[in-house]
Amino acid sequence: MSDIRYDDRVALVTGAGAGLGRAHALLLAERGALVVANDLGGSRAGEGSSTSAAEAVVAEIRAAGGTALANTDSVADAEGAARMVQAALDTFGRLDIVVNNAGILRDVSYGKMSARDWEAVLSVHLDGTHHVTHAAWPHLRAAGYGRIVNTTSASGLYGNFGQVNYGAAKMGIVGLTRALAVEGASKNILVNCVAPAAASRLTEDTLTPELFDRLRPEYVASLVGYLVSDECTDTGRVYAVGGGYVSRVAVLEGQGAVFADVPSPERIRDSFDVINDLEGAVEPLSGPESVDHIVKRMGAA
Repeated sequence: MSDIRYDDRVALVTGAGAGLGRAHALLLAERGALVVANDLGGSRAGEGSSTSAAEAVVAEIRAAGGTALANTDSVADAEGAARMVQAALDTFGRLDIVVNNAGILRDVSYGKMSARDWEAVLSVHLDGTHHVTHAAWPHLRAAGYGRIVNTTSASGLYGNFGQVNYGAAKMGIVGLTRALAVEGASKNILVNCVAPAAASRLTEDTLTPELFDRLRPEYVASLVGYLVSDECTDTGRVYAVGGGYVSRVAVLEGQGAVFADVPSPERIRDSFDVINDLEGAVEPLSGPESVDHIVKRMGAA
């Protein structure tokens, strides 16, 4: 089989200065993509800025014979997101691929979380993913082609102590991904989501040295590389990935309990084992499909 390549494709990668974003940008450029490498260059908590991170990965791409452009706008700023998309259009004449990877952490237990901690994390992760995608969307629609990969997290999918802000943002990204996949399908815009377990500055103090070395970002970049390729036809999916492990994550809906009339709280209590049972569960791929499932089950009453 032929190699997956991105010749003449233009890719925008956010948070591309280090870790996962750098790995994504290097892989895409190595295989022919023209890359806009965006990175604000701030701290892990989202403070400060620097041009060095974005410029370093661009220099690395160019040294290897690739083509790349550095951008240091913040994804949390809608105007900044518009500028990075416009930079791709002005420099390369098009935009085909968007990898939303930029992120920060402000971990703190919920009772001690300030409004600033909440807003900063959501503005980068959830709002940032929206700002960049929204700026790119009309151009992808006009071209009749687009590949978007968003970044969620196990903390969003399953929860984690001290990461209520991060988890809320990351699960919001899943909802954004699923809805965009439905809207983009008719225009050949595929939108998927990865939940990485990877060594990065966001995880460097939470992983053992051995695990940090095993969870290299390149493992995640390979999955992203497939998802943004012409060969991928899946959309609206979420994938857990890390250290050589790749698996689809699904939102399932059970067969549930069905009541012919309004049940009392006691009847709900008495049926709770059936309500919680996921045997025979289905996977709705949109809100209307979930409603259809409910309507069908109502017919069993």
